[in-house]
This record gives sequence, structure tokens and C-alpha cells, in this order.
Amino acid sequence: MPQTAANNKDPGTGAFGRAAEKRVSEFREQRPLRAGSLLITVFGDSIAPHGGTVWLGGLIRVLEAFGINQRLVRTSVFRLVRDGWLEANQVGRRSYYSLTAVGRDRFRDASRRIYSEPRQEWSGDWTTVLLSTVDTADRDALRRTLRWLGFAPFSANVLAHPAPDMGEVNARLEMLPAHDQLLFMQSRFFEDQTDKLRELVQQAWQLDELGARYTRFVDEFRPLYQAARRSRIIDAEHAFQVRTLLVHEYRKILLRDPTLPDTLLPARWPGTAAYQLCRNLYSRVAPATEEFLTGRMETAEGPLPPAEPDYFQRFGGLTEAG
Repeated sequence: MPQTAANNKDPGTGAFGRAAEKRVSEFREQRPLRAGSLLITVFGDSIAPHGGTVWLGGLIRVLEAFGINQRLVRTSVFRLVRDGWLEANQVGRRSYYSLTAVGRDRFRDASRRIYSEPRQEWSGDWTTVLLSTVDTADRDALRRTLRWLGFAPFSANVLAHPAPDMGEVNARLEMLPAHDQLLFMQSRFFEDQTDKLRELVQQAWQLDELGARYTRFVDEFRPLYQAARRSRIIDAEHAFQVRTLLVHEYRKILLRDPTLPDTLLPARWPGTAAYQLCRNLYSRVAPATEEFLTGRMETAEGPLPPAEPDYFQRFGGLTEAG
């Protein structure tokens, strides 16, 4: 486990500190700067495993480095309360924000995808959804939700996925009107149609574009991992910033990834390298990040409590990867 430091004065932290500051600077230059999305990342990755409650002032301080000012933080928190993710608690002059039950469920669902091995065994069966049985006025909302869940259109009113998480599919669809009008079917392609199937998959899920995004992710974060491996001491604040941006950028790609089985993906799929890099860099900076969180973030009772046991199972177990 690397040592940590409160600042970056030790020469052993130089390479990682410079790489971290460069990546944060690049993030600050993005336009538009989406404060709400970054706040969701911070709550999901850092606050949720520590009890889910935090003082607003602490959030404002740590997000300032990312170019998110106090006004943007307050506006974003207000929207998350309005949308049912957070609830507020006033103690004296301080405001504390906690995850609602709905917010916890949402973060739990996202965490299963973000911190888990992305591929799985596949039986060869496909789940097909027919929209033609749904009233025309309700189709667009159902189609959008199915696309978000990883289904791709094979025709105007037929969507399919080779290995969907049906628990998540049912939970999402049940919130929409007319979901009970959908017709689900199981199907299988003939083995002699493999080439046609691969071509269909490539086009339906736009794998070229998704693969390019994974490749850019690897190019952006590999220098940070190389610097972290060379650094004798990992600065706690830099570690938090890197872990936050790592999960933030990976999450944005992964939640658009249909998580297709390996047999349907192109050879040397860059999503595999992206997962391995994310797992390794996350493990490397995790101890210093935890030091930062418990030292700089507060609840009404004091510092953030230690992380819950589930946190240590992320990426298959948070042991430092070489």
C-alpha cells in the first residue's frame, strides 16, 4: 500500500501530482461544465459508501478544485432534492444532505455495473421486445427506456438484447404507463448466420463509436496510472480528484454500453482495457482517497464514518493492483 501525504511537497509525489493537476485542469476547461453530473459521481462513489450523508460546506470545498463554484453546487443539490435523489436536514446554520431511499436504490443499481466485471457468459438466447402491441402514444417513452437499458432497434418496433438484466428492466419499465402492453420473446439465431449477426450488432449498437470512446478513456487515464505506480507517496487530495474523474468518465461511457457478451464483440475490444485500467488505478488511489474523505468531509456527528463493507468488494476486491 502506498504512503499518503497531506500535501505534495515530498518528491515521491511529484509525477502523480503533476499528472493529476493536468487532468483536473483539462476537466475544468470542458464546456458545458456539468456540475450535477459530477455531484452524482461524488455522491455515488464517495458519499454513499460512507453512510450517504454529508455537510454541504464540505462538498463546496472539495468541488471548487474542479471549477464548480458554490452557486453551481447549491443549484445542483437543489435539483437532486427536487428529483428525489437527496433530502435536506438543517442543523443550526449548517445544511446536511442525505440520500433518499430512492437515491440509494439508484446508486446501488449503477454501482453493480460500474464496479463489476463487464462481460458475462452467454447462452446464445436473445430477449426481443415488440412495441407494435403498445398504443402509439406510449411507444416513444418505452423505446427510450429500453434503449437506455441497452436494447437496440432491429426494426422500427422491434428491440433486442442478448443478455439483459431483467430485474433492472422490469423495475425501470414498471414506472412507465403501458409497460404491460409490451411483448417479450426469447429467440436464437442460426449458427450459420454468425457473420450477418456480427454485422447487425456492430451497426445496431454503434460499436465503432463506443470503442472510440473507450480508447480515448484509456489514453487519458493511462498516464495517471503510470505516474501513480512510480510515486512513492500518493497525495490524498490528488487521489480523491483522480478517483472522482476516473469514475465520472468511466461511468458516462459504461452507462451507454449495452454490455454485450464477448462472443459478439470485435477482437481486442477496448472496453476490456478500459475496465482493467479503471480497476487498477482505482485500487492504487483508493487508500489515499479514503484518508481524504474521512479527513475533509463531515456529517452532523463529525467526520464521515468508515466505508461500509460492500465498498471493499468493488472491482472484485480493493487490493492494490500492480
